[in-house]
Amino acid sequence: MVIRPIAFESMGTRSMATLVTTDDCSVLIDPGVSLAPLRYNLPPHPLELQRETEHWIQIVDHARGADVLVVTHYHYDHHNPGEPEIFTGKVALVKHPRESINRSQQERAAYFLNRLRQIPGEFHFSDGEEFTFGKTNVRFSKAVYHGANSKLGYVTEVLVKEEFKFLHTSDVEGPVTDSQVAFILEQDPDILFCDGPMTYMLGVRYSQQNLKKSINNLIGIIQNTGVKKLILDHHFLRDLRWRERIGPVFEAAEAKGVEVLTAAQFGGLRNDLLEARRRELYGETSA
Repeated sequence: MVIRPIAFESMGTRSMATLVTTDDCSVLIDPGVSLAPLRYNLPPHPLELQRETEHWIQIVDHARGADVLVVTHYHYDHHNPGEPEIFTGKVALVKHPRESINRSQQERAAYFLNRLRQIPGEFHFSDGEEFTFGKTNVRFSKAVYHGANSKLGYVTEVLVKEEFKFLHTSDVEGPVTDSQVAFILEQDPDILFCDGPMTYMLGVRYSQQNLKKSINNLIGIIQNTGVKKLILDHHFLRDLRWRERIGPVFEAAEAKGVEVLTAAQFGGLRNDLLEARRRELYGETSA
């Protein structure tokens, strides 16, 4: 199994696009990318716009060679309804459009799936389901909260299993809740891509209590699974102070011999937190 992060916050855009290639199939998870329309009351910097274009080109390129495309939920950094053609001839495994879903995502899902039905290929609702491609197993959690409650809707977590197990949490923002953690503990992944706590909104849309729960849950995952590499990214890497926010997690990981990395680091790249550095980028431009 080969795991390739394509676009993440640590790589400069809002995304969790990930390609997983096994001997039997190639699975592209969450083929979408976007930017924050405003951060620090500033629009996307030209470097961010350029990176978004580059990442979308890469997503399209990898989609051409993929057999299976996964959509864990209907936020635009996880799918692109404007270019459904990337699903042509593919097996699409998508979040259920009517069950465990909020109104916003239900409307987005209806629009996207209406377009998808006009394209050659096949699609299946994935919530709580399992699919087999040769010796490769793709397993989905039941719908879990996008965060600590249902306000932002629901997502599905994804496991790809071949000779070892890779798990992609989608947008659990932590993980915060018992149901989000339960799937991770049950599947016991070797490599875990987790979107991490949403600390850049700490005290606004993300509470200190939820951060504490997330830290405890991550430590529990480290101590109670065989995970060897824990990749923390997405919402979490919108915060320049991300490392200091979860010091106890790094301590627990070191004690267990678990690597904690960003997606960029996992992919052999340097961290490039463009959104988190937007104020700095505009300062550099004006200078």
